[in-house]
Amino acid sequence: MLTRRHILIASTAILSIAALGSAHAKDLKITIGYQTVVEPSKVPQADGAYETATAAKIDWRKFDSGADVIAAVASGSVDIGYVGSSPLAAAASRELPIETILVVGLIGESEALVARNGSNVTKIADLAGKRVAVPFVSTTHYSLLAALKHEGVDPKTVNILNLRPPEIAAAWERGDIDAAYVWDPALGQIRTSGKIIVDSAKVASWGAPTFDAWIVRTEFAEAHPDAVRDFVKVTGKAYADYLGKPDSWSASSPQAEKISRLTGAKLDEVPALLKGYVFPTLTEQASGKFLGGDTVKAVAATSEFLKEQGKIDAVLPDYSKYVTTKYVDAALASN
Repeated sequence: MLTRRHILIASTAILSIAALGSAHAKDLKITIGYQTVVEPSKVPQADGAYETATAAKIDWRKFDSGADVIAAVASGSVDIGYVGSSPLAAAASRELPIETILVVGLIGESEALVARNGSNVTKIADLAGKRVAVPFVSTTHYSLLAALKHEGVDPKTVNILNLRPPEIAAAWERGDIDAAYVWDPALGQIRTSGKIIVDSAKVASWGAPTFDAWIVRTEFAEAHPDAVRDFVKVTGKAYADYLGKPDSWSASSPQAEKISRLTGAKLDEVPALLKGYVFPTLTEQASGKFLGGDTVKAVAATSEFLKEQGKIDAVLPDYSKYVTTKYVDAALASN
């Protein structure tokens, strides 16, 4: 028979366990590496929605390229990171302990090759002998190499410079480069005195599509699966909010203001930049078109190209362990 003393001890133990769980949730710290890409999840980032959903303290760190994010994830200093398909493929080929948990969007007009006015570059073939800047092992680097290959231009005849987006904007201002393949806000800055030669939507039609994605350190995901699920859920809701009423995200909207503030993109350009991507819903994410199949194929194909270009040493026989629907499925189940 339970005595009042037994009941009191049991109740105290339950309360202690609950308090411990709550303390652990509050004590959770997540370091997220983001980039200045114009996309819907910047809104919940600005609103603190990720902190609310995960009950964690989040350290948001801005990076200028996916290669920098990968390096930080590899060192263990970043738990969740925003990368493009090219650095993702390079990281997976190096067998880094990461998983792709969400496809941000297929890249279209939001990344482009711009030639400076007066550079005498009007087509891709004109890049031979010119100075072209691009962040190495980025989606734009992949697209540049794919465009050169499509047009039959030997990359060795082009002076390709490894510069991060802020460095590209500065080099452009100084007149140090003839062209650059980059994304916003640097793209918006340089195109005012240049001409777009090709964008990533066109390069995708040539058989070299690119995309952005969120990745997680496998060790962190295994230790905190609920936090990863909640991160995915908040991000998916942001995409759904945009896809539901894209016209309401106008230049005068609070959403555009928050995106502009976090990315540095011009407020009046935010709506058009958002339309430069194809954002999949959570249901689409879990399908064979994305994380359920085609994303693995895209990572493998990108790796094959990077190996062909001498950017990685080897291609793995299987990339499926680097892409998962686990957290998208959990997010959908919790809705």
